[in-house]
Amino acid sequence: MAPFNDSDSVSPQRQAGHCLPDDADRALLVGRVWLESAGGRSGPAPVALRGDTLVDLSRHVATMADLLEREDATWLVREAPGDSIGTLDEILANSVADTPKPPYLLAPCDVQAIKACGVTFAVSLLERVIEEQAGGDLKRAAELREEIQALIGGDLSRIEPGSAEAMALKTELQARGGWSQYMEVGIGPDAEVFSKAQPLSAVGHGARVGLHPASQWNNPEPEIVLAVDAEGQVRGATLGNDVNLRDIEGRSALLLGKAKDNNASCSIGPFIRLFDEHFGIDDVRNARVSLRIEGADDDFVLEGESDMREISRDPLDLVAQTYGAHHQYPDGFMLFLGTMFSPIQDRDGEGQGFTHHVGDRVTISTSRLGALTNVVDRSDRLPPWTFGIRALLAHLGQR
Repeated sequence: MAPFNDSDSVSPQRQAGHCLPDDADRALLVGRVWLESAGGRSGPAPVALRGDTLVDLSRHVATMADLLEREDATWLVREAPGDSIGTLDEILANSVADTPKPPYLLAPCDVQAIKACGVTFAVSLLERVIEEQAGGDLKRAAELREEIQALIGGDLSRIEPGSAEAMALKTELQARGGWSQYMEVGIGPDAEVFSKAQPLSAVGHGARVGLHPASQWNNPEPEIVLAVDAEGQVRGATLGNDVNLRDIEGRSALLLGKAKDNNASCSIGPFIRLFDEHFGIDDVRNARVSLRIEGADDDFVLEGESDMREISRDPLDLVAQTYGAHHQYPDGFMLFLGTMFSPIQDRDGEGQGFTHHVGDRVTISTSRLGALTNVVDRSDRLPPWTFGIRALLAHLGQR
């Protein structure tokens, strides 16, 4: 799916209908919706998209994590009896409003851990090294980009992480004072895997995403997100925005948690597409993920693309580095695969590169998964995250 054109930018309701995969008629699409009902039983429900209608699956599965464990997930999506909660257009219109009204879309995951992989593309590796060397100073980044590229040389995308060639380059760069902790996870044997957000804290399609108020240099990270079950099997995929604070993380890798895990700083959706005979891991490997940023206050437009064929570590290798004898996830996990897109186009002045403005509309899209759209705001001005594990347990206990 191509990013939205300018004619779509005037109406969030118009763009809502463009969020589905190109082959939506045969896709197994599942998500979550916030429902409001009498008797204080309001809360989330897993849903399936059938045609243009969303169907409540909560009589069959309590959570999305449960659905992803089911061997009969295809039957659940296509045939299991359930109440209709509205048309897709109706739900999406509710979801993109400044103040969403039930029923509206949530992130399609719930109790799963939300993990993310960083520095999985050669281009993003270069930008991470620049962030580290710049120490959070975006004005210094342009100079460093040329210096570091000259020091590293060659095409990093050709180097297999952990290979003899990679270790030889490490030895050479260490001798020249050019090695970096980001180079270590970029071409070393071990991938960077971190906790992006807490279970139930991610926001969904149409919601506002948050920037920490202390950040002045930041960007979206458009990524494919794998849905993995408790046995480490990939059951489907969706889209995600791993909101990135370049100045905070650039000051120190020890600030990764502060930079990554904030109120509404993680967006996932709109739906998880389950693997079946029409969609699988090879579609993920061959995906081209598009990004479009539209400024609300300056008419700024930026477009880019991330080609999954250029990822340095196979998606299943990233899953294996996350799950195994060393670490289990009894509720499953969502895994961001990283991005090759690091926006460097000047926005506020020559040599200053890109940073978000409040009100930016960010659209992440790919043909087999659809499109995820969010508007940028500040984390401290967005509704606080209040619905956690205890609230979910209380809600399920009232059913």
